[in-house]
Amino acid sequence: MWLFALFVAVPIIEIALFIQVGGLIGLWPTLAIVIVTAFLGTWLVRQQGALALSQLRRSLNELNDPSEPLAHGAMILFSGALLLTPGFFTDSLGFLLLVPAFRNLVLRELRKRVTVERFTVGGASAQYRRSGPFPDEAQGSSTIEGEWEEVDPQRPENPGQSGWTRH
Repeated sequence: MWLFALFVAVPIIEIALFIQVGGLIGLWPTLAIVIVTAFLGTWLVRQQGALALSQLRRSLNELNDPSEPLAHGAMILFSGALLLTPGFFTDSLGFLLLVPAFRNLVLRELRKRVTVERFTVGGASAQYRRSGPFPDEAQGSSTIEGEWEEVDPQRPENPGQSGWTRH
């Protein structure tokens, strides 16, 4: 029910704000503000999105919990959608989500409701920290896990042309 109320309330708020701002400053300045905020928002989303992606990569490389960089990335993506939607209310919410302090506040509230118990990256569990080229070195083991496939020595790897090309 709250989602339906949101879908009804947001357009009503946007229309009311367009009427108020348009009546105060005129049609063309109002449209110019909407276009400028879309371009500015797109630029800011690209900048902060690249930063969030690098933080996510670092978190995954160090086998740390990636939930915080993922949450920041999701909020930045959502702010981009809000900023591309024409309107003053959605633009203000979108710009607010681009402020890292506000995202941290939202993340703190989300953490009260969501708990990450475990995550895995490429088969390496987050139970240990990566210290060497192989995750198991941190525990002193010399076992390297991998996948293998038996190759028939009678069958060559490249049996010839596929038929798609002619020579």
